[in-house]
Amino acid sequence: MISLKKLLESQEDSREEGAKPASGAKAPERPQQERIAEPQAAEGKSLFATALGAYRSALQEFGNCSLDVCPALGDELKQQMQRVAERLTPSVAPEGILAADGNIRQQLRDWGKRTALHYRQKADEVKGILIVMANTAESVGERDQRCAQQITDVTDRLRKVADLDDLSLIRLSIESSAADLKTSIDRMTSEGKAAIAQLRAEVSTYQVKLEEAELIASSDSLTGLRNRLYLETQLEKRMETMLPFCVAIVDINGFKQVNDEHGHLVGDELLKLFSAELKSVCRSTDLIGRWGGDEFIILLDSGLDDAAAQIDRLRKGVVKLYSVQGRSGTLRLPVSASIGLAERANREPLNKLLERADSAMYSEKASNKAGVAARK
Repeated sequence: MISLKKLLESQEDSREEGAKPASGAKAPERPQQERIAEPQAAEGKSLFATALGAYRSALQEFGNCSLDVCPALGDELKQQMQRVAERLTPSVAPEGILAADGNIRQQLRDWGKRTALHYRQKADEVKGILIVMANTAESVGERDQRCAQQITDVTDRLRKVADLDDLSLIRLSIESSAADLKTSIDRMTSEGKAAIAQLRAEVSTYQVKLEEAELIASSDSLTGLRNRLYLETQLEKRMETMLPFCVAIVDINGFKQVNDEHGHLVGDELLKLFSAELKSVCRSTDLIGRWGGDEFIILLDSGLDDAAAQIDRLRKGVVKLYSVQGRSGTLRLPVSASIGLAERANREPLNKLLERADSAMYSEKASNKAGVAARK
């Protein structure tokens, strides 16, 4: 994290140095002082505005990166960083900026501790699964050993039958051995069923927990769509096959203006609504995810013609007015999107495929801007 403390102190020193007359020289006239001080002040303000802008960008990027580090807790830090960044305007006093800097550091430390605790709990769940499996294996081994000993005893008795001459004793020995053998087998079967049922129940519980953890880890915490890491993994798997597929990159037009005019909370709400609409328009076979910021990516398991037809339907579905709750009431925001589509070419690497889709998206965005300018 960068700090503005040195910049603020250097600004103060430069102002004092500019106002101090040179050694052995007379104090300049007031108009000349003003002419000297004004360019210095303007330069200082420009430098301060640039540094403050970089500081705010760094805060927002911290928030974005936290979603990749820990999807379950990342949105919390992102919201905190956005709120602080919105309050850091050029009109804020230096004392307020330094106070915010200390507050940010504390928030990052607290979030780091919570994240470490979160992953420690997940590790404990995995340990629990391993312990259950180990205990079950041990109990099954003990049961088998016990039953094996009982069967051995029965076998020994049956061997002794051959040494008996009295038929009645032989019969009694066989009947007793058969009864004991049946009892041992029945007990083994019963204990085996109980152990398997218990193991299934415990494994099922942990399986649900693991599936929930996997879903959280592969989802974007803000929109609920798949996150970038999951999408990259799925794209790599598609690249290993020879089956046709297409990639579409979707970018909301004018989203930065929404953030600038209405704030990031309104922007986040718009992203949620747009994501829900995107998901409802897409087919169940299409894989949709948030690529980053206001960019989304769609993986379509089809050829170019079928994918292009689907994108046309999608474009008509998401271009509409969205109702978002703002600071002073409900806002009706018109939203459109630029979409770039590319089909995977033979033996084409993934980065080239994404570059073509991205280039197509920016070409459409430039065409949309030109059309708006022409209508004006």
